[in-house]
Amino acid sequence: MYSGKRIILDCDPGHDDAIAILLAAKHLDVLGITTVHGNQSLERVTRNALKVLEFSGLTHIPVIPGMARPLAQEPRHAPEIHGESGLDGPSLPEPSLSPHPGHAVDFIIDTVMSTEGVTLVATAPLTNIAVALLREPRISERIHGIFLMGGSLTTGNSTAVAEFNIWCDPEAAHIVFTSGIPIKMVGLNLTRQAEAGRQEIERIRSLGNRTGRIVADLLDFYSARLNALFGLAGGSLHDPCAVAWLIDPTLIEAREMHVAIELHGELTRGMTVCDARHLRVDGLAIARVEGIRRGKQPNAEVGLRLEVTRFFDLLIKTLSTYP
Repeated sequence: MYSGKRIILDCDPGHDDAIAILLAAKHLDVLGITTVHGNQSLERVTRNALKVLEFSGLTHIPVIPGMARPLAQEPRHAPEIHGESGLDGPSLPEPSLSPHPGHAVDFIIDTVMSTEGVTLVATAPLTNIAVALLREPRISERIHGIFLMGGSLTTGNSTAVAEFNIWCDPEAAHIVFTSGIPIKMVGLNLTRQAEAGRQEIERIRSLGNRTGRIVADLLDFYSARLNALFGLAGGSLHDPCAVAWLIDPTLIEAREMHVAIELHGELTRGMTVCDARHLRVDGLAIARVEGIRRGKQPNAEVGLRLEVTRFFDLLIKTLSTYP
């Protein structure tokens, strides 16, 4: 099951981040978990990461807190979705683990510069990665790639066109998308295909292990909040999609596009502007139009379609291996 691919997981747990941690740890070499402002304050999301590692027995993975605020605006959080703790639902004990000393930005720089083949998996606002790029530009040539959950090819969730992770720090996202690092982007148009409804939650609960019960309880809370706010039938597992794409590239169909971040629009700030003019679009059936090249060269692969059944089979099989 273990692939040996080296990653740093940059996240803001968060219900779906918690599940992304559990998925990544069994298939990838997680060198560290860096935390950043986002779903809740830096202090709370860091504590949540430690809680996940403790209840799942992953206490060998260091957690390093990073940036507490965006580059150019006030922090924004999502207690209406993830609760006041950022991980509401089951009653989880306070962790006995402590964060790793140091700062996430330094950890990213030092690890990338000293270790070959590091991939960043980013499931949160991109502030830590952007600051690392500003502080040490040479890492752009050493990072193997970035698998990120953020943006959307279609509609947003924080605004009509902006997805939460990008909307929280558009300037940071701009730095990352113009860095030249290979990017694989899963946006809302894809991640809402990974909807954990009652059937999926009960499959997880029926595993009978402690981790499965906790994940099912987390998804009960999360899916109820999403149903109340957006009318969704289940909990969208946004962040595990980015991890799953790295584990099994055949799970996601994608196309190359140029992705730009809107920084100034009164109604569109934080939008991921995905240039698909070189593609033929028929609903979600998208194919390259031979001989046509318009707009800028692609800087990202944008996920379009998820193999939903295989995605949940991978996730549930992985959760079955926990205590």
